[in-house]
Amino acid sequence: MAPLLESVWQYLITHFSEFQLATIGTFLIHESVFFLSGLPSIYFERSGLFSEYKIQKKSNTAEAQEKCIVRLILYHVCVNLPVMLVSYPIFRWMGLRSSQPLPHWSVVLSQIIFYFILEDFVFYWGHRLLHTKWLYKHVHSVHHEYATPFGLTSEYAHPAEILFLGFATVVGPALTGPHLFTLWLWVILRVLETVDAHSGYDFPWSPSNFLPLYGGAHFHDYHHRVLYTKSGNYSSTFVYMDWLFGTDKGYRKLKALEEEEGSSKKL
Repeated sequence: MAPLLESVWQYLITHFSEFQLATIGTFLIHESVFFLSGLPSIYFERSGLFSEYKIQKKSNTAEAQEKCIVRLILYHVCVNLPVMLVSYPIFRWMGLRSSQPLPHWSVVLSQIIFYFILEDFVFYWGHRLLHTKWLYKHVHSVHHEYATPFGLTSEYAHPAEILFLGFATVVGPALTGPHLFTLWLWVILRVLETVDAHSGYDFPWSPSNFLPLYGGAHFHDYHHRVLYTKSGNYSSTFVYMDWLFGTDKGYRKLKALEEEEGSSKKL
């Protein structure tokens, strides 16, 4: 596997400049992973497939889904892409590189773990701030237009929020100056995580059912369907920040009630 990766990477850095790979390449990877992982939940809603795993019984209209897709394309092209182009010199200055050899797996793993922990910490406090009255009304309410989330709503937000919370995603790589391969892997994993959290489905194979401290769809779905002043569950990936600061009390009470009801039905 390693020799194959090295060969593919050699082809990329031979035929494209580092600027092209770090900007256009990163953008294309993000778009591909985001839409390929996010579109299935729209199909599930429309077809009724996997309805037994759907967290909320109500579904979004086709018009609401289409509105989300159109806005996302606009935001990604007009906000995300320009930011990637402009920020390249900063990342280059911070140590971003694309040369051979590819980093050792232990380096990649340790950096990815660091990025997830740091992103979760920064996101938690930024998200709580967005739920203050003024910022919610003028910025964050856009994201909460969808009380019943589906995968693609994970990045449906006000342009100011895209920049504000996007900082949480890039701060880790900016601090460590990673290899571009590590950055791409981080982008892929971060996109898959946030799409999963907004999917609206709690599958038996969902990561939240076997990864300790991972929030997942059930955890974040609660955040969307409760009034903004009482929602809690502000974390992006893990649950420990909400537990430490007591912002998951409502969710834990609801989950306990649901478990009691489930036990009663079995009896």
